[in-house]
Amino acid sequence: MKYFALIGAAGYIAPRHMKAIKETGNHLAVAYDINDSVGIIDSISPDSEFFTEFECFQEHAWQRRRDPYTALDYISVCSPNHLHHAHITAGLRLGCDVICEKPLVPTPALLDELERVEQETGKRVYNILQLRHHPAIIALKQRVAETPRSDKYDVELTYITSRGKWYLASWKGDPRRSLGVATNIGVHFFDMLHFVFGDLERNVLHYSGEQKAAGYLEYQKARVRWFLSIDADDLPSSVQGQQATYRSILCEGREIEFSGGFTDLHTVSYREILAGRGYGLDDVRHCIETVDFIRNATPEVPSPGEAHPCLNRFAL
Repeated sequence: MKYFALIGAAGYIAPRHMKAIKETGNHLAVAYDINDSVGIIDSISPDSEFFTEFECFQEHAWQRRRDPYTALDYISVCSPNHLHHAHITAGLRLGCDVICEKPLVPTPALLDELERVEQETGKRVYNILQLRHHPAIIALKQRVAETPRSDKYDVELTYITSRGKWYLASWKGDPRRSLGVATNIGVHFFDMLHFVFGDLERNVLHYSGEQKAAGYLEYQKARVRWFLSIDADDLPSSVQGQQATYRSILCEGREIEFSGGFTDLHTVSYREILAGRGYGLDDVRHCIETVDFIRNATPEVPSPGEAHPCLNRFAL
């Protein structure tokens, strides 16, 4: 049994990490968050220590480290995106391997810094890249790998996850902290595209705003038109009023169904990490480079055939 700490225990994604820790037979020993709305811990590990000040959390972790029977093995990071680098490095220097939510860090330069801290501490950083474990995505990757063809696949990626007014009022609505829509909700989709279709060869931004972004990506084996949004008005009319999230991957006009099965993928990710098969810094570099470019790019008028159909709904 491994001892875990959780940074960012009051966040949206934290319960999936708590569940994964429990379901892999391990113990959530301590949790930290500046907010104290963490009652869900009672259903996972009611005897966990809890802190609302990072200095107190860090001191507790140091005290545990003195005894090999209580020392923390892993620290899971679910804090706001802009704090990931600081919390990951703190975890490494506490003598723990670190499991972090996406996006791992904002820039490739910070990935280089994490590599240095890994070398200094002898500990590892793992990123949650849950779509690599989704059965439908694994099947698509296998089909692409086993089907010889001279031309590239035409792919259309649409992800709309409607959010209320609270979203823009929270840290997620502040691009200095969330890193923007394309990074915050898109990074694991860009990772999935690389996982299936190979290295990225071309990256073009068509639109970027507070609530949505769109562009074109060309990989070794695919041409991808993508659209990401948190605006409920962008949901297809066929699902409006019935569901708040719409995920679609069209590959050569064929729908790849992957709407279900998301809630268990964190547990699968933890099992793989604990078995020594987790995704580290080298695995995540390509998608950090992709979103870093998108954040800094100037939108361009789409070339013929490269615009996502949703772009027609609003002015470019």
